[in-house]
Amino acid sequence: MPYRKLSDQVRELDDPQSSDTFVKLFRNAVREGEFDAAYIPERFELPKQYSRRGSEERYARDAKDMVFEVTPGFQKWFENVNRELSGGRRAARVKPSLDAFEKGDLDFKALAEETRRKMDASFKKGQNLGQSRAATTRRTGRTLAGRR
Repeated sequence: MPYRKLSDQVRELDDPQSSDTFVKLFRNAVREGEFDAAYIPERFELPKQYSRRGSEERYARDAKDMVFEVTPGFQKWFENVNRELSGGRRAARVKPSLDAFEKGDLDFKALAEETRRKMDASFKKGQNLGQSRAATTRRTGRTLAGRR
């Protein structure tokens, strides 16, 4: 079986900005025994570019390099992880507003149903709380103010 360096595998990622996450997932998989790898005394620079708050300066981090065996199991694992990491960010949540409903960005009927469920759950929670307090008052003979 051929061997490969982690640094070479990182270069094959579809999204270089996710290289730090890939290295974490790779190390977790090695720790959990999904495949074998060994540290080597080299370090490599991650392709991800970080930026400092309040400045335009960019920098990169480095990581310990590892050697691993390229097996069909690893290839399958890499394809899944690469697909997940390159899936992109989640779409930003659209805030409910008149414009969002008019543009069709939000489904009014679905949001109305969700609102109805939340209101019903809140109402039932209040009813249950009131009933449990009433039952406690009947048992102890005390009112909520603490008097008889």
